[in-house]
Amino acid sequence: MYVAFWNWLDRYLFGEYSEGSNPGAIALRLLRYPYAILRDLSRGQINLYAMGLVYATLLSLVPLIAFAFAVLKAFGAHRELEPIIYEFFKPVGASAGELTQRVMEFADRVSTGIVGALGLALLLWTLLGTIKKVEDGFNFVWRVEQARSFARRITEYVTLLIVGPVVIVSFIALAHNALDSATAGFGRYMPFWDRLTTWTLEVSPYVMVTAIFTVTYMFVPNTKVKWLPALIGGVSAGVLWAAVGKLFTALVVFSTRLTIVYAGFAIIVAALLWTYFGWLILLVGAQLSFYVQNRNYLRLGLTELRLSAVQREQLTLKVMYLIARAYHDGKTRWSVDGLSHELGMPGIAVSRIVNALEAGRLVTLTDDEHLLPARDLGQIGIQEILDIARNEKAGQVAPRPLKLPAVDALSAKVDEAWRKSCGDTTLRDLVEEA
Repeated sequence: MYVAFWNWLDRYLFGEYSEGSNPGAIALRLLRYPYAILRDLSRGQINLYAMGLVYATLLSLVPLIAFAFAVLKAFGAHRELEPIIYEFFKPVGASAGELTQRVMEFADRVSTGIVGALGLALLLWTLLGTIKKVEDGFNFVWRVEQARSFARRITEYVTLLIVGPVVIVSFIALAHNALDSATAGFGRYMPFWDRLTTWTLEVSPYVMVTAIFTVTYMFVPNTKVKWLPALIGGVSAGVLWAAVGKLFTALVVFSTRLTIVYAGFAIIVAALLWTYFGWLILLVGAQLSFYVQNRNYLRLGLTELRLSAVQREQLTLKVMYLIARAYHDGKTRWSVDGLSHELGMPGIAVSRIVNALEAGRLVTLTDDEHLLPARDLGQIGIQEILDIARNEKAGQVAPRPLKLPAVDALSAKVDEAWRKSCGDTTLRDLVEEA
């Protein structure tokens, strides 16, 4: 029943009717995004990453704030972190102030050097490891197979840890200065301005969360993320953060069972639950930004794409043919995203084919990420293209080379037959024939 329901939704949202230009078809295409998010959440992979990040947060929260303390003390602004931490714990309810005070005390002790140089180095290593886990989660959502190199990781992470607190605190200070300056002028004599100021102060934490989410979506994944998908994901996650935060606060305030069952540990349980929801919301926003930028993945989702041998051969030929025809006719060059949209295939499938063709020196990638033939079209044989498609590595251990004369002879005949059918046909012949 459960599988049948999702299959029915899939056929309904991705059917022929949804491809029209009428309002109903447009509405169905928009509904694909929440459908894809809920489907991925039901499969549990994003939830597992969120759970892992909760554990990482427990290890890194105090080191993160302590490191930010150490950076901001140089500017005399380290106490400005307190309202930010309070906003994070605010959905927990009345315990938010106590949690904030404890975290600030711990971080202050660490930043004043009580733990010593070795302890600080260990805390920094824990912090870098946590950021690596965050990057792994985002790379999983964005289908990025290769993480940052170790040297690049250390450089960018340390830069983020130094610059991030300064930027956030500066943003808060500028906002308060702007409000104070405006209030000190004619606005303070107008009741409307008082209401507007109060409303701005209430909304500013959510604006800051949305801005942080947007910047995170743009720079954390080890791939190029466009600003508009990142902004859509950031705004959606910010709205979801506000809504879930209000709901969670109401749940904590009006639920007595949590206190009865967990007694003194209720505050810890509530903090852990909210941390989990926070990471889940962050990953859901990243998933949405990925789908906005890569619409071809909406139907596939997080399922691993497995092409048959025939499909891989056909896809390789089509990719090479489209690249060659655009070059031959002097048309707009293809990119991986453009090819995936044209062929109706997920980008990861096209990317793997392109990587194999590039390794075989049949395709070259320009600085602006466009694809060109690496050699003259008359020197690229169809047989060579199919060889690359047939011999692409599966990434698994090769089977033991057991010799079976009857099977080996049949395989040799099949191999000879397809090579004979290809003959001396080149890519130029294929393009000019069309």
